[in-house]
Amino acid sequence: MQTTNRQVNSSYDQSTKTPRIATVHRTTGETDVQVTINLDGRGICTAATGIPFLDHMLHQIASHGLIDIDVQAKGDLEIDDHHTNEDVGITLGQAFNQALGDRKGIVRFGNFLAPLDEALVQVVLDFSGRPHLSYGLQIPTQRVGTYDTQLVREFFVALVNHSQMTLHIRQLDGINSHHIIEATFKAFARATRLAVEIDPRRAGLIPSSKGVL
Repeated sequence: MQTTNRQVNSSYDQSTKTPRIATVHRTTGETDVQVTINLDGRGICTAATGIPFLDHMLHQIASHGLIDIDVQAKGDLEIDDHHTNEDVGITLGQAFNQALGDRKGIVRFGNFLAPLDEALVQVVLDFSGRPHLSYGLQIPTQRVGTYDTQLVREFFVALVNHSQMTLHIRQLDGINSHHIIEATFKAFARATRLAVEIDPRRAGLIPSSKGVL
């Protein structure tokens, strides 16, 4: 299967504080996905993936992460949601990676604990350059509406691998599938917001003792 990745726009200039923006267009024989993100946005989201629940979760990332996100995706939904869900995660991860650039000045680490009614989920992440996912959700039902809850893990696997982050997700409580998943995306958004902020004490420097991520 042939895959093409095309960077349309990527910019980050610490000295002039240019917004960190990236657009990635990814096409395969199964999907056509374009993602634009602005890490210094206001939480504006436009999501049209053909998967309503995924669109709802992308809105959570934007709103609670204060990241502007535009996702336009067409996929083989007549088969199922798997390919589109995964490829949105891949393309969003690539956009994060490009928008962060060399990652100079960022806080790098993020940690947030989000409640949603009875559900409580903790997300800890590190834009380390080393992809790793530790996934601890126990979602009690196979579906939320028409969305297969197994796809939550697949989305984060794709996002982690292509953004080159370390991500730990821990479910501390919860019995409602919708609440558990939404709490996860909200915690991820807030942890990401913390991690991508510019640390004024480290402006222009790589946040690593090695000098590179």
